[in-house]
Amino acid sequence: MDETTLKGHSVSLHHDKADLPGGDILFLVSCSQLIRAEERNKYKASLVLHASDLPKGRGWSPYVWAVLKGENQITVSLLEAGEPVDSGAIWLKTRFALEGHELLPEINAKLFEAEISLMSQAVEKFDSIKPIPQAGDPGTYLSKRSPEDSRLDPKKTIAEQFDLLRIVDPQRYPAFFDFRGKRYLIRIEKDENDQ
Repeated sequence: MDETTLKGHSVSLHHDKADLPGGDILFLVSCSQLIRAEERNKYKASLVLHASDLPKGRGWSPYVWAVLKGENQITVSLLEAGEPVDSGAIWLKTRFALEGHELLPEINAKLFEAEISLMSQAVEKFDSIKPIPQAGDPGTYLSKRSPEDSRLDPKKTIAEQFDLLRIVDPQRYPAFFDFRGKRYLIRIEKDENDQ
């Protein structure tokens, strides 16, 4: 646990739900553990950051799937944690734009900036925010990303597969293709000398 004081608030970072001490707001950021009611009840509000325009895009890695579909406007929702997952009332939303050239680290930086903005607003306006229940058909839950989702087709052009190349993670799920009986890994990075 890391603890600090920020703008008069005590802030702590935890990586395991067993360590949650309780407090005013629990922000769940890239949380892969299911936080049950008994853990959430230690807080006045338990809020999830989710990179989709809920109720659409419930499930895993919604902004990654959006980039793969060629979308360039990413909505980030701040919602109440609950069951089923990603179904809680919406506190706030924001959007950020992609220009089509950003690679995963750049996309994640824009996402992080949007998440920080939502968390700051939630703290500042805690007593005045009126959560809005989600309405409409959420569609199907997005699946968890697997290494197979980074498979390139050697018969397609780079341009046809560029959005896939943009969102691969070289450590967790690198781009790859199979050719002539062998597997090849592809790493992509921008030439920082090309301005």
